Amino acid sequence: MNVTALMKAVPGSVAQGLIWGLLAIGVYITYKVLDYADLTVDGSLCTGGAVAVMLMLSGYNPYVALICAGIAGMLAGLVTGIFHVAFGIPAILSGILTQLGLYSVNMRIMGKSNQAISVDKYNLILSLRDVPKAILVSGIFCAVMITILYWFFGTELGRSIRATGNNENMSRAQGINTKTTKVIGLMISNGMVGVAGALYAQYQGNADVNMGRGAIVIGLAAVIIGGVLFGKIFRNFAMRLVGVIFGAILYFVVIAIVLQLGLETTDLKLVSALIVAAFLAVPYIKGQHRINGKKGGKANA
Repeated sequence: MNVTALMKAVPGSVAQGLIWGLLAIGVYITYKVLDYADLTVDGSLCTGGAVAVMLMLSGYNPYVALICAGIAGMLAGLVTGIFHVAFGIPAILSGILTQLGLYSVNMRIMGKSNQAISVDKYNLILSLRDVPKAILVSGIFCAVMITILYWFFGTELGRSIRATGNNENMSRAQGINTKTTKVIGLMISNGMVGVAGALYAQYQGNADVNMGRGAIVIGLAAVIIGGVLFGKIFRNFAMRLVGVIFGAILYFVVIAIVLQLGLETTDLKLVSALIVAAFLAVPYIKGQHRINGKKGGKANA
């Protein structure tokens, strides 16, 4: 392994980790807070990127484009929520249907499968050409989003969303409209994903109709890595979101190491699946070890 090449690749991995960390926070909201398996993110990431790029190509301010990308992501989450709560479609299937439909929507938005945007011609918020700036800007975005979410989930509505994910039946008995809280949670989650898509499209210099393929795996990897490594350290809700960001960064650092070991880029999906499987298995194996240890202690007694 070329250590020098790896060290050069680490800053880029950190920048990508911070950008994808926003997506991972969105996944955390549905997967951990709302207890909802949402696969919309594979489509809403591209939607955010497509909306942002097309607006900037049309002369709009990049921050206006970023806000519109977040709104587009929220609309995607709204559709998924309506499929689920209004039509009774199961959670996973409702996300798949929205994701499938977004492919055509994204093609309509961009007019073709790929739209490039150059940092030389447009005033992008961040770019691959200036990695230190990308790290700074994406880090600021992560800090701002975590602060806003920490405040929001401390409000009555935010607590209602958390209660819905914790125990839907009890929440309904307490007078919480769980259908509404689910829809709002999905909108917030995919709004975060849309913002991540807008930043990622600027970072790589283009929006591609396939840019969100496998995004849910990366998001889950970040959530699970953050939970396994920092779950016992970070008890506060805001710090758990920070742990998710760290999980995303570590994921991309591991990917950089894997690439330096000589694996092909086509192997990355397999590596991603193995990383997620490994970190999912760790808590289970630890739990089984404790159970077996207690059984052994009782037997000896």
